[in-house]
Amino acid sequence: MNKEERLLRFEQLKTQLQHCRVCENLMKDEPHPMFQGSLNSKIFQISQAPSRRVMETGLPFNDASGKKLKQEWYQITDEQFYDPRLFYIASIARCYPGKAKGSGDLRPPKHCAELYLRQELELVQPQRIVLIGSYAAQWLFPELSLEDLIFQTQDFRGIPVFTLPHPSPLNRKWLKDHPDFELRRMPEIRAQIHAAICKGD
Repeated sequence: MNKEERLLRFEQLKTQLQHCRVCENLMKDEPHPMFQGSLNSKIFQISQAPSRRVMETGLPFNDASGKKLKQEWYQITDEQFYDPRLFYIASIARCYPGKAKGSGDLRPPKHCAELYLRQELELVQPQRIVLIGSYAAQWLFPELSLEDLIFQTQDFRGIPVFTLPHPSPLNRKWLKDHPDFELRRMPEIRAQIHAAICKGD
């Protein structure tokens, strides 16, 4: 597939995603699929699903999880994070799935990823892939445990893949039980993210 064909397919897919209503009967809220990225984004990030606040503001990770992710873990500015030349921000589900009965949100419907995410991964050619949380990690690597994925770099079609635990405040216990992540592993991943951002600048 040449560059022109990739761009045409990408624009068609983007339009389909932004106007998607497949989950309309499954959701309490009006569908509003989130999209950010370009065909040449350097880092392809995949998470679980947008939060209610993200849906209201229209900005991915514009919540408590995003503050930890951008400021503490990535140590980058909002301008860098929301630059589509740098970050392609995707998720298993592109709309807020709703509140669970206990704490947290409902599981994201996987058919959203099957419809769009697989095609996006075929079209976009990033330098790094970052998976955030168990849903995203197990979608791409169902045979591996979350701990193995977090502490070992994986490979997807020749692209290095780095996995993070979810930065949600609800995930404090995992972080407390695995101090090596923030002390040792996250600095390694952060160096890779900074290298991709700076490459070609």
